[in-house]
This record gives sequence, C-alpha cells and structure tokens, in this order.
Amino acid sequence: MNPETEYREGLEELAAHYKDILALLGEDVDREGLEKTPMRVAKAMQVLTRGYAMDAHKVLTDALFKEDYSQMVIVKDIDFFSLCEHHMIPFYGKVHVAYIPNGYITGLSKIARVVDIYSHRLQVQERMTLQIKECIQQTLRPLGVMVVVEARHMCMQMRGVEKQNAITTTSDFCGAFNQAKTRQEFMNLIHNKS
Repeated sequence: MNPETEYREGLEELAAHYKDILALLGEDVDREGLEKTPMRVAKAMQVLTRGYAMDAHKVLTDALFKEDYSQMVIVKDIDFFSLCEHHMIPFYGKVHVAYIPNGYITGLSKIARVVDIYSHRLQVQERMTLQIKECIQQTLRPLGVMVVVEARHMCMQMRGVEKQNAITTTSDFCGAFNQAKTRQEFMNLIHNKS
C-alpha cells in the first residue's frame, strides 16, 4: 500500500464520521477551512494505522539470508511515531533492536520496517516493544533478541499531567540477552554517542 495514493476500504465512511465529530465539537463543518478536513483526517488516520494491513513476519522472511555470523547485530535510533490507543494522541521516539543470529540474518532495513508496522497501529509502548521482539524471535529464531523503546507521549505533554520532558523507556529481551553481561553490552553500545 502506497500511503499517499492508496487507501483501505471505509475511507468515505471514516470521513463522514469525522465530519460528525467536528460538528459535535461546535465547528461549522461548511466553512471554507473545514470543508476538506474530514477527508484529510480520514486519509491521515489510514496512513497512521497502515500497520494493520501489513505482515511484519513476511517483511523479515522476504530478506532472509543464511549467514554464519553469531555476534550481536544492532540497529539503533530507529525513529518512530505512533498513536496512543487511550487518547489517539501521538507518542514518538526511538527504537533500538539487537539480535544474535543463529544461522540466518535479515536485511537491516527490514528491522526498521518491523518497527514501522507495529508503530502504525493504535498502540501502547509496552505492547509495541513486546511485538517487535516477538516478531524477530519467532521469524529469525536467533540466539537472542533485545528491544529498547524510548518515547515521549503527547498525552502526558498536552493534557493530564502536562510534563514536557518525561521520557518513557521500555525493554524486552529473550535468549542470550537473559544474561546481564549481554544486556549491558547492548545498552553500552546504544548509548555510546561517539
């Protein structure tokens, strides 16, 4: 799906609902500035939730290569944007992923695509972290996987407690990363700014 030209079924109905929402908020839905807003929002929401129509496991298997490499592979600082499922307000940040191959590797860009797929759904950070880890573990069957997500939540910045500088960090790991030494090596490498 090309998010700029192709949209999923239900686009017109979604736009109609957004028109109703604008009216319920007290807006004049016929004024010039809002005439096209319901369709724009409907299209934006389909782009922001395009991950529902994508298979993260297939992305990894489409670029699966046999390789006798058994050291840590890290893809860090993967930018992401997602929508909090509680308020449908954005949260955004960086994802860091490491895996230790067990006979197979995948294209490096595929790790970033997995992040995109799970972040382009209504999410909570904790579940997204787990889904990325489980997808890589189940598909590549490596010796271990670790995922760290660092994010700012606009639902905490714009409303509620209104804390502008709060960053939430989540992690999940399995296999070789159950060893504290391996986890620490990964953390040192992702936070090394040199």
